[in-house]
Amino acid sequence: MQVLIASSEVVPFAKTGGLADVAGALPLALSRAGVQASIILPCYQGMEKKWNPKDTGVRAQVPILIGDQVVEKQGQILETRLNDAVPVYFVKCDEYYDRPTLYGTPEGDFPDNAARFTFFSRATLQFLQARGLKPDVIHCHDWQSALIPVYLKTLLKDDPLLGGVKTVFTVHNLGYQGSFWKWDMKLIGLDWEWFTPDYLEFYGQVNFLKGGLLFSDLINTVSKGYAKEIQTAEYGCGLEGVLQSRQKDLHGLLNGIDYTIWNPATDGKLASKYSVKDLKGKAACKRDLQKRFGLPEEPRAPLVGCISRLADQKGFDLIERAFDQMMAAGVQFVLLGTGEKHYHALFEELGRRYPKQAGIKIAYDDTLAHQIEAGADFFLMPSLYEPCGLNQMISLKYGTIPVVRATGGLDDTIQNYSPRTGKGNGFKFKEYSSAAMLKKLLEAVKLYQKNPKAWEKLVKKAMQEDHSWAAAAKRYLDLYQRALSKKAEA
Repeated sequence: MQVLIASSEVVPFAKTGGLADVAGALPLALSRAGVQASIILPCYQGMEKKWNPKDTGVRAQVPILIGDQVVEKQGQILETRLNDAVPVYFVKCDEYYDRPTLYGTPEGDFPDNAARFTFFSRATLQFLQARGLKPDVIHCHDWQSALIPVYLKTLLKDDPLLGGVKTVFTVHNLGYQGSFWKWDMKLIGLDWEWFTPDYLEFYGQVNFLKGGLLFSDLINTVSKGYAKEIQTAEYGCGLEGVLQSRQKDLHGLLNGIDYTIWNPATDGKLASKYSVKDLKGKAACKRDLQKRFGLPEEPRAPLVGCISRLADQKGFDLIERAFDQMMAAGVQFVLLGTGEKHYHALFEELGRRYPKQAGIKIAYDDTLAHQIEAGADFFLMPSLYEPCGLNQMISLKYGTIPVVRATGGLDDTIQNYSPRTGKGNGFKFKEYSSAAMLKKLLEAVKLYQKNPKAWEKLVKKAMQEDHSWAAAAKRYLDLYQRALSKKAEA
């Protein structure tokens, strides 16, 4: 089977969030499972210099409407390899992608994002035509590649090469939709017949994500829980009706963790490696983490870690309201992340207020992320919604017990611990409130402080769970087979 992964970001080439982790890990896992996987993404600033890709010789020529004039925008397709195993294609167009950031600035999105990702989608399809490549499945991720299934079912419906190619469309976060003014229908090159509530029109705008949901053969999101949630008004972001209409084609598949990167037994970024058979190194990692954040090196102080994009979605309003009580309970707290400016200011102030208990770093720091996962006792994720979540699965591998809200992928992966039976792998609360979060966190702290033997048993059980990409790749392979089987239904 041949599968092309089309994504606007892919680790290690370009990243702003979890989408990139998935788009980088999945094709490698598919390749190990015998799939001929390849990747295509835009060539952002610095990528060509860093990765030294070769020129495929393929040139993209995409008509883009600017004002009342159609301009042919030029680009080229470059090629490199991921881990010497997976072909990776860069769509190069400096006018659109040679920028310091991927999608926008702190002041807002780039105003030409509709044109930028129209170019990406059409250039991807032109590349396949030029090379004579017909993948069995094109796997598109989020709104930035959502026009690919749209074009395949409209402009290229009768194309001798690509007509009939199957598409799988993954929604990583329904909150990001690629919604633009209606006149961008001309820019993307589609007739006005497709600008109706049955197709791309969404409250007077053209919605790229809606196109992906309607025109792809199968849809998946990144947990069973989130697949159910987004069909409701509370989580559907206005698209719940579209998702309900495609319920039989909507699937929830958990992502995986790359254990060649996230494994305390082999992690070279830690002060000391450790494993389920020998946990001594975790105590050394805790001391190192406390030292890095200037906290008292107290071995039995309950240490809570948090690594996240600082946004309302992630439940930071709950942490804010409960913070004084957390500190009063003797908890140490370390935070790593960047995001909304008011959260930057908030947590920096809390760090100044509690210098002996709170360590705050407003930054992206991959090495420190590993050190927090290893050195903390608990990992806090009180998300308002969480399509999948990776940190709770990473935390399990590192024996850092998750305290999460029961939503999306967090609900799917974390089972609430029962002191009576010993079952469960973390601590989970349902109500979105600071009181519910604090109660569950203090419940975890109590077990940690009062029953060390039960705590160690919980840690070891968590570390033995399998959330690998090998398991996740099998689920995606089954999904691709389902998409291909739809040929018989056509």
